[in-house]
Amino acid sequence: MDLPGAERSPLPDPPLMIVTDRRRARLPLEDIAAAAFEAGARWISVREKDLPLAEQRDLVRRLARNAPAGAAVGLHGNPAPEAEGVAKGIAAWHLPRDGDIADARRRAPDSRLLGKSCHSLAAVREAAAAGADYVTLSPVFATGSKPGYGPALGVETLEAAAAQLRPAGCRALALGGVTAETIGACRAAGADGAAVMGTVMAARDPAAAVAALIAAWASARRAIREDGP
Repeated sequence: MDLPGAERSPLPDPPLMIVTDRRRARLPLEDIAAAAFEAGARWISVREKDLPLAEQRDLVRRLARNAPAGAAVGLHGNPAPEAEGVAKGIAAWHLPRDGDIADARRRAPDSRLLGKSCHSLAAVREAAAAGADYVTLSPVFATGSKPGYGPALGVETLEAAAAQLRPAGCRALALGGVTAETIGACRAAGADGAAVMGTVMAARDPAAAVAALIAAWASARRAIREDGP
């Protein structure tokens, strides 16, 4: 299933996905989400897989209460048969590396975005061909959040992934070790966005952390324009 680029759903603007982890969070997730939205974030994905599906959906709803118009509050996981009731109304689904994009699209037809976790170029190509709106490639940099996914792939692999995805209209999000200091290099490599977890969850001031990430992403855009042809 190879969807033309025009049919892929647009990413939130800014294209920064904040992934939750209540165990690492310094503040309640509702407070972090409110601060993140106030700082300009427009995309949060709930990743609390140890919770029952009903509780995950309830958390999505609670975080979405403070979301500005057009923002996406999504869920990490599979809209599996037992999750049919949960899938309804979820703006975005982020599937694990073994997730089935085509099946998820059937089970969650009202979702704006369907993405997938990828950890290799081969996985990136497969997700794009299956019709993913975006993929996360990780870990781009060394990170304590994903120690089981091998060594850092580096910006060179990110650049290769972005180049392979572009003709299909699928977007690449950098994940793993992304900070205000590294997000610019991700954009310079061709990433269409980034995903962060600990950078915001563990921050003493999540609003400041989000603002710094957004500012660094915007600065990288300006640098690209100034240095380009």
